[in-house]
Amino acid sequence: MMDEREEDDDEEAWLQLRPVEPLPSQCCGSGCSPCVFDLYNQDLARWEAARASKDRSLLRGKESQSCPSELSPETFLAFRISAMEKLTKDTYRVQFVLPRNSRLGLRPGQHLILRGIVDGLEIQRAYTPISPANAEGYFEVLIKCYQTGLMSRYVESWRAGVAAFWRGPFGGFLYKPNQHGELLMLAAGTGLAPMVPILHSITDNADDETFVTLVGCFKTFEGIYLKTFLEEQARFWNVRTFFVLSQESSPEQLPWSYREKTRFGRLAQDLVEELVSSCRRKPFALVCGSAEFTKDMARCLLRAGLAEDSYFLF
Repeated sequence: MMDEREEDDDEEAWLQLRPVEPLPSQCCGSGCSPCVFDLYNQDLARWEAARASKDRSLLRGKESQSCPSELSPETFLAFRISAMEKLTKDTYRVQFVLPRNSRLGLRPGQHLILRGIVDGLEIQRAYTPISPANAEGYFEVLIKCYQTGLMSRYVESWRAGVAAFWRGPFGGFLYKPNQHGELLMLAAGTGLAPMVPILHSITDNADDETFVTLVGCFKTFEGIYLKTFLEEQARFWNVRTFFVLSQESSPEQLPWSYREKTRFGRLAQDLVEELVSSCRRKPFALVCGSAEFTKDMARCLLRAGLAEDSYFLF
């Protein structure tokens, strides 16, 4: 029979195998399913079952997922950085390599979770790839860095050839061609990201006759992301683009092609109502930006006559 010392050693061995509960910083806060805490609870239940039956082989389910062959919501995969472009003083466009010229497998509207480690602290944040859903051999993300952000410190340490870890896909909005007569996209800053693959999907599909009204809110004209892409999209018969600049006030300082479609100040109730009424068909609105922007836009859309099931907040 096992003596007390052996029992203590065995108990200590089991405790060392116990999953470590995630820190609050490891949750990206975007409502993903499974969340990092969901995964912890799954691992904890597996550990408790294995411990109760004294069968460590029950823990191998977790180990077998260490090298999955495709994107998974539960397991982080490493993707190598092939290019990193600085778009503004604090925003980067980063391209990652996909093996064997494969596709990422996300549908327009879905996002991924990035894992970073800074000063021994693990953090996770949600980002939406801006590359077309059918892009082969690569995917791209738009990332804004903040002076006090831990993830920002991690991203700014990246260089070509470095690997970053992602899991997914996640997302409650999945775009379907011709599902809505018109999409009204309200995006602030990097909130433009989830709109980009949806736009790609619409304009790349000759059978998709969805109208799009895209409103991009930025501080300055120089700070508008992806200008070339947005200008190309605006040439399609079913796409309109507008801009709202909060830190500029003179149309004379803008290129002539932007003057008629740019407003100054902030996107507020009067302009939202004007945009909704100018849509060629009854719009379904997509909103992405800061928490404050998203909350304000939801209130404005309701007052403009849209029902709660007529908009989606990323």
